[in-house]
Amino acid sequence: MTQVRASQYEVANQIRTGQYVPDILDCLAQLSNDEVPTPPKLARAVLDELPGNVWGTPDYVWLDPFCKSGVFLREAAGRLLEGLSDQFPDFDARRDHIYRNMLWGTSITEMTGLISRRSLYYSRDASGSDSVVQFDDGAGNLPFVHTRHTYPKKIDGTVTGGCLKCGAAFDLERGEARENYAYSFIHDAYPTEEMRDMKFDVIVGNPPYQIGVDGSNRDRPLYQLFVDQAIALRPRYVAMITPSRWFAGGLGLAEFRAARLADRHMRVLVDYPRLYDAFPGVKIRGGVSYFLWNRDEPGTCRVQTMWNGQPLGEPVERHLDEWDVLIRRNEAVSILRKVQSKNEATLDAKVSSRLPFGFQTNVHGKDTSAGLPDAVRFYGSKKQTWMDRNAITVNKSEVGLCKVLMHRAYGEDGEPPYRVTAAPTLVGKDTACSGTYLVVGAYEKMEQAGNLDAFLRTRFVRFLIQLRMNTQDIKRDTFAFVPDLPMASRWTDADLYQRYGLDASEVEFIKSQVREMAVNPASDAGPQ
Repeated sequence: MTQVRASQYEVANQIRTGQYVPDILDCLAQLSNDEVPTPPKLARAVLDELPGNVWGTPDYVWLDPFCKSGVFLREAAGRLLEGLSDQFPDFDARRDHIYRNMLWGTSITEMTGLISRRSLYYSRDASGSDSVVQFDDGAGNLPFVHTRHTYPKKIDGTVTGGCLKCGAAFDLERGEARENYAYSFIHDAYPTEEMRDMKFDVIVGNPPYQIGVDGSNRDRPLYQLFVDQAIALRPRYVAMITPSRWFAGGLGLAEFRAARLADRHMRVLVDYPRLYDAFPGVKIRGGVSYFLWNRDEPGTCRVQTMWNGQPLGEPVERHLDEWDVLIRRNEAVSILRKVQSKNEATLDAKVSSRLPFGFQTNVHGKDTSAGLPDAVRFYGSKKQTWMDRNAITVNKSEVGLCKVLMHRAYGEDGEPPYRVTAAPTLVGKDTACSGTYLVVGAYEKMEQAGNLDAFLRTRFVRFLIQLRMNTQDIKRDTFAFVPDLPMASRWTDADLYQRYGLDASEVEFIKSQVREMAVNPASDAGPQ
């Protein structure tokens, strides 16, 4: 990865004034959850991944189909003004060609359209006298294209469900005066009909990440639709920023993940796992990343991790689809290969479904066992209660077994090493739980369950779990890299490192990522 250079505006201001003058786009505040301006430094890092010849090719057409601040087109303009100096020695002619013929975009809202035109043309009115190039239309090549969501309807005309294009909730259509977040690029409204013969060569930008959907308190990811649409236009290059959650998780992202991991045109992937590293002050759990997609030169992908703004280790060329999720740290690849070389069964086959006994997370039993003919201790969110055994109809056979429970949600910020998961909960017979937990294993003897509890507390196991986690959610498939070892004896990290032949550097890497977790004294309890 090349060194990120300063903005042309920062350089020009420093030369003119003799002191550092901050880039105005570094000072923009977040307007809404979708209107998070891209820091100029990050935009320049993305553009740095494009091959050098793009800056000297006068017939390439550039597109940012989701402008927020106009930073990508502004930075591209500065580089093109420099790179095309030989083809267009006259500065005015060069500038006119670049702005009229090469740079195009559309904004995601009316407001971001005004900001983006101000960034690119120096004027929100591209037809005015203050614009660097005067267009016939005030929007220039950077309009806001209003469109609407498309909702399915019954025969009687009532709406049934979310937008067919993006899944947006019906209540987002609130009339012409209010923003409806029906982004033109993924609703077949941009490029416009007048642009139907235009061929884009480079598509760049930072798309909106999510949108609210009907009947759910979870937002639906949206960025994958923009990536798919950009690639469908078959430009020479696509360079975009997205959340990194698609690497291993994310609602509705399985198909997108499989497609991108198998796509040999993905040639560069730069990952920022540290919170606030890429977007200072903006909390994006799981981090963000950017990629370069190259239509004409397929091959391996160069993977680089960034930490505190600097490269962490050397980039590695590798295929992304060696596993069904992306292993985001290059140092983890050799460890996982050694673990899987034994071809052992994996623990996910023994992990329960999302609702182990059929109860949602908000379910609790009674505060006392009095009056219950066959009382079962019930583990729920932040409390233990009692429930009659006959009330449990799902996985009833496991109620009478000793079990290890794992919290389904565990989030943490800050610096590594991480805990990765909450501590397991070891429970005896005659127990059940709500959907707050997963049941990771169930045994006749407490000794076996205690050994599993200790196994799940090892750094080694939590490291393998971490490889499949990009959010706070823990699911059955989160355990798909964890070997299903016999629980007749107690496993320690030292045992596991030796079993899989990890060298000193690999052990140190695990320790650098995963914090030690205390052994549960209850796991030494005798048979029950």
